[in-house]
Amino acid sequence: MLKVLLASGVIMGVLVGWVMVQNLAREFARRHPEFGPYQEKRGCGGNCSCSGGSSCRNK
Repeated sequence: MLKVLLASGVIMGVLVGWVMVQNLAREFARRHPEFGPYQEKRGCGGNCSCSGGSSCRNK
């Protein structure tokens, strides 16, 4: 049971950490417009049925 709780805690910690990194990147981009806007990393997913991103439209 301890291993399950520990694994859940680690996963939640990683997810919260990633959200914090994204927020820091957005804040940095807001404070430094000379570097351009913050761009989310986008891949093939959701609306396209491609293999390896070959038929996805780049936005």
